[in-house]
Amino acid sequence: MTISRDGAEQIAVKAIVWLAGNDELLPVFMGSTGADEATFREGLVLPEFQASVLDFIMMDDAWVIAFCDNEGIPYDRLMQVRAALPGGQQVHWT
Repeated sequence: MTISRDGAEQIAVKAIVWLAGNDELLPVFMGSTGADEATFREGLVLPEFQASVLDFIMMDDAWVIAFCDNEGIPYDRLMQVRAALPGGQQVHWT
């Protein structure tokens, strides 16, 4: 299933909102990226920031499961969403 850019951004914004509400995980994201509160808020509308949040969530299967279960979306959808955002294209070396 191919997801549109708009559809990907909608799910990515949900991921940002989910992360913002996660008191345990948000400080980990902020510390690892160096983002401050203003950057986090501004990132809601920036596809590159949205992609960075998805990259972060996809670092741990437990985070993927928690987010997807919360939103009622299939686990593999995050990879499709990420592919539709800037920098998500797969590199083919051959």
